[in-house]
Amino acid sequence: MTVSLSNLLEAGVPNIWAKAISRQHGQILERLGVPHVVLPEHEMGERVAHLVTGRMLDFIEFDDDYALVKTVAPGVATGKPLGQSQVRARHGVTVVGIKRAGEDFTYATAETVVAKGDIIVVTGKTRAVKAFTELP
Repeated sequence: MTVSLSNLLEAGVPNIWAKAISRQHGQILERLGVPHVVLPEHEMGERVAHLVTGRMLDFIEFDDDYALVKTVAPGVATGKPLGQSQVRARHGVTVVGIKRAGEDFTYATAETVVAKGDIIVVTGKTRAVKAFTELP
């Protein structure tokens, strides 16, 4: 901890951001009262690990076990409207966006029909999102 961080905390500065070099360092900063602790190397490592081990094209995980993923649509989500495929009820994820080759991303609705090869943006509990992206 540097003197400047100590001074900021003592002065009651409400919006302090600090970079931690390890999880232990992050825990120390949190215990001291730093409201925003980032571990960029650790977070990027987790993100890359998700991308290289599956079909995910992008992955963002939030604090409360919630994730947003860009992936190629699995077969269970293709060929019929999302409302009929019951992706949310069966797999616990919500398709929020879709991108077809040559088109821009657009919001998904219950009437949206996902085609083979479409890129979709899916959100939900991290475990459910990961399982969904591994479906054939």
